[in-house]
Amino acid sequence: MGKFGKNKPDADDDILYPWEIRRPDGRAYALGQYISMSAHKARRVIDQIRGRSYEQTLMILELMPYRACYPIYKLIYSAAANGSHNKGFNKANLFVIKAEVNEGTTLKKLKPRARGRSYPIRRPTCHIEILLYDISLLYETLYEKECELYQEDTFCLKKTEWKKKYNDMTYHNMYNSGGLWDKK
Repeated sequence: MGKFGKNKPDADDDILYPWEIRRPDGRAYALGQYISMSAHKARRVIDQIRGRSYEQTLMILELMPYRACYPIYKLIYSAAANGSHNKGFNKANLFVIKAEVNEGTTLKKLKPRARGRSYPIRRPTCHIEILLYDISLLYETLYEKECELYQEDTFCLKKTEWKKKYNDMTYHNMYNSGGLWDKK
């Protein structure tokens, strides 16, 4: 018997347990901790890339002139590499859905000054979390839900037809319509 009164399965059992099934949930993330910069300065860059595609994010980070761009660039690249290696995602389908910056610990030092005094030096750190999502899995789940909705086994994406609200398109000449401005 195990620790909680349950029997451990033998190695030769062919039972597949729910925790052994790896479901692709569409998310890949990277976490950078204790990055030596202010959280306020990192948020200025993070706000520019949230909601953008992976390729567009890399281009933005390469061209921005801030020091916070390089560690964020490395985290985005690492999250995409995690997704492509561990879950088999295509990097072209990845989008930044969550990017947050939290304050870390502050490194405190004393700098010696004149007349035996000392001034405190504070070096703030931050934690950055990047979460990428594979948009192709979202399309597959929407496709499956639509198939369940319409209960069809064949191609079931419904074509959206553009319906004309106004059948008669009339031309209105605003200058010669007999309005207020025609009167002398």
